[in-house]
Amino acid sequence: MKYELFTAKTLEEALNDAKEKLNLKDEDFVYKYDETKGKLFKAGSFNLYVYTLSDICSYLKDYLKKLTSDMGIEVNFESKVREKNIEIKMISDNNPILIGRNGQTLKALECILMQVVNKETSKHIRVMLDVEGYKEKQVKRLERLAINLAKDCVRTKTDVHMDSMNAYERRIVHNKLSDFRGVKTESIGEEPNRHLVIKYVK
Repeated sequence: MKYELFTAKTLEEALNDAKEKLNLKDEDFVYKYDETKGKLFKAGSFNLYVYTLSDICSYLKDYLKKLTSDMGIEVNFESKVREKNIEIKMISDNNPILIGRNGQTLKALECILMQVVNKETSKHIRVMLDVEGYKEKQVKRLERLAINLAKDCVRTKTDVHMDSMNAYERRIVHNKLSDFRGVKTESIGEEPNRHLVIKYVK
């Protein structure tokens, strides 16, 4: 994965140098660094490895293209980078295969890409994959479910335990019900069985 190397006496100097020379804002890049200890009469220095999100996105599309090609699927991509998030839409004639049963193949591909990025950069960057608006449809379905369960919770005055969900799905429900009167939401349990409870509030 492509990176730019900057060396300075302090980490702050290296960061400022990188942002100035590459014309970057804080949300445009991630970095890792190592420190070279100084010897007698010689100061130490910091090596800064800068990864721009646009370069990471290009790398991931190339990686994904090879991955899907090995699956026997020809795919085109559209991408968007914003606030440490990388969104990639896949366009193909084999969308059901890319999505998989209940979105499992799509989730697996997403997980692989996040592991690739995090291993290389040592930073957590959210990578979101979508196929023909599948994710958007799932979000709307989950929001509808959340509203219906919240109504049941208020009507019966009984807490509702939802099925296990990942952090992204739990956040969707949390956000959707944040202003819903009569309920509050709470995540409980341990991964991968962590789930959300819709609790009745008097």
